[in-house]
Amino acid sequence: MHTDILSLFGYFASVIIAASMTLNSIVKFRWINMAGAFSFALYGLLIHAIPVTFLNGFIVLVDIYYLTKIYSAKEVFQILEVRHDNKYLLEFMHFHEKEIHRFFPEFDFQPEMNTVNFFVLRNMNVAGVFLAHRENNNVLHVGLDYVVPEYRDFKNGKFIYSRLRGWFMANGFRKVVAPSDNKKYGLYLKRLGFQEASGGTFTKDLTES
Repeated sequence: MHTDILSLFGYFASVIIAASMTLNSIVKFRWINMAGAFSFALYGLLIHAIPVTFLNGFIVLVDIYYLTKIYSAKEVFQILEVRHDNKYLLEFMHFHEKEIHRFFPEFDFQPEMNTVNFFVLRNMNVAGVFLAHRENNNVLHVGLDYVVPEYRDFKNGKFIYSRLRGWFMANGFRKVVAPSDNKKYGLYLKRLGFQEASGGTFTKDLTES
């Protein structure tokens, strides 16, 4: 392979590994880091730098090991219902304010509006917060579905909208409405079974299995 192309490939592998170091999500870090290490191992093989190949090959195996542990781990999900004026809730919202507005720029925290308020716990660690209110008697209007960076792997959403479906219906809700003006959040909702509606909103019919 041409020397210039090999050099570019080496830079490419370095950029991938560097990018992995900027990620908050452990899962994303492992995947991106593994891709970078694999690329670097291949680069080392192409330039006959065996130590580089062995080191990065070892990193690939380590990433595979931890990803296997992550995906095979049985996590315990729970909800912790809180009042709209709960002190920890208020402190949590204040602490994550900038990050929340990055994904939900139009969100305006109005505690008195929320009739459904709970933290999502994963193995008793706070993974996110869910705030919503009742509309038209049986519609759950989502105000905020925020997940802290370490737990952004769709498991929170699947827990809320799949495993809590019966809980929502038992409380009289038949439909969920979630407004979104953020592309990433919109994709997140679609992946969870929401349908895009007019006015930048997404809906999910809880009566459909």
